[in-house]
Amino acid sequence: MLRFAANLSMLFTERDFLARFAAAAESGFRGVEYLFPYAFEPRELRRALDDHGLTQVLFNLPPGDWAAGERGLASLPGREAEFRDSIDEALRYAEALDCPRLHAMAGVVPAEADAATREAHRATYIANLRHAAAELAKAGRTLLIEPINEHDMPGYFLNRQAQAREVLEQVGAANLRVQFDLYHCQMSEGNLTAALEAQFPRIGHVQIAGVPGRHEPDVGEIHYPALFDRLEALGYDGWIGCEYRPAGETRAGLGWGAAYGLTTGAPNVD
Repeated sequence: MLRFAANLSMLFTERDFLARFAAAAESGFRGVEYLFPYAFEPRELRRALDDHGLTQVLFNLPPGDWAAGERGLASLPGREAEFRDSIDEALRYAEALDCPRLHAMAGVVPAEADAATREAHRATYIANLRHAAAELAKAGRTLLIEPINEHDMPGYFLNRQAQAREVLEQVGAANLRVQFDLYHCQMSEGNLTAALEAQFPRIGHVQIAGVPGRHEPDVGEIHYPALFDRLEALGYDGWIGCEYRPAGETRAGLGWGAAYGLTTGAPNVD
């Protein structure tokens, strides 16, 4: 059976962050992911996982100055030292949380960038990913890259599946894989079943959301039951991250997941 992880940056936001672990467990999730853990001490997060029998599935490397609009460091020329420091910080958390996958966000290319600037971003990205993959390999962990659509994140360096395949080939690291977000793929290029099949040997993680609106996966133009069936037929044994914004209260919208052990209704209140 497919395994679903609650993205705690988007789900259960009716509660404070540390209380979302309980809400996820009460709703039938056995894994969690989120954007960043760095606002909390590793021991706090470890305790939340242990208290509720949850597995930490994924989180991102530090992204730079998020509030200022930065969306990752991996492709940014001149920020290599900061990127390397971010790997060390992420691995410290990954060790404490026993998290097997880390996502390195690529960063944004300036809208006015010329061909030379874009080439500098590409070369920096490849070099940084080679270094990061080597460091994660020492710790037995997988490095992920994710094509993100330019409607949601204008200027993001990596936005198409074919581009991700080229990057993997250029880096040449066995532990570098693709974080395949079906929402972003639909927004960027569509033809999801063919894209999923073409990318499948390189996939290290899957994420879902409805299109349009990035709400529950049973709302909108994507027919997720067919894609879930295809993932099972392909032999996918990883996690599927539920990285969507609920249209209302989180648990009320979990009816789509009943076949996978998720439950609706009002959660218990601590």
